[in-house]
Amino acid sequence: METLRTRFTKNMNLHKDLEWNPIEEKLRKNPKKLWSLFEMETTEGEPDVVGRDESTGEYLFFDCSPESPKRRSLCYDYQAWNARKANKPEGNAIDKAAEIGIEILTEEQYRKLQELGKFDLKTSSWIKTPEKIRQMGGAVFCDRRYDTVFLYHNGADSYYAARGFRGCLKV
Repeated sequence: METLRTRFTKNMNLHKDLEWNPIEEKLRKNPKKLWSLFEMETTEGEPDVVGRDESTGEYLFFDCSPESPKRRSLCYDYQAWNARKANKPEGNAIDKAAEIGIEILTEEQYRKLQELGKFDLKTSSWIKTPEKIRQMGGAVFCDRRYDTVFLYHNGADSYYAARGFRGCLKV
């Protein structure tokens, strides 16, 4: 909790107009959510509050580490991982996110994060892929290069040491 409080105070640019005490109160009432934040922290995601969902009142925690967290070298999802016949990675982004109780960022969320700072200057992050693209065997990822946020595609079964995923936790 102290790590989260310290990071929140240090990065007020990420969550203007929010106060820590109501967030801490919600976290203390939701130990499973606190566990998820711990898992995000363990993989060097540096989770922090980036806003609040006005329709639900939930606070939004994103992985805010400068580069993609240490959840890398993963296919996009189980279907892609299972289809690989050789050189299978240790797992996939969608299942790893679910294991720690978070969701992979959408394109909209990723772009919102990039409005708050500069992330993935050397790495890239899988993002939630539209079903139509996924049905055709593809998946999408983003990064920031040349002061521009790029959206790319790749086979969902591909994996790279510099590609991970960023998560969102709603509290």
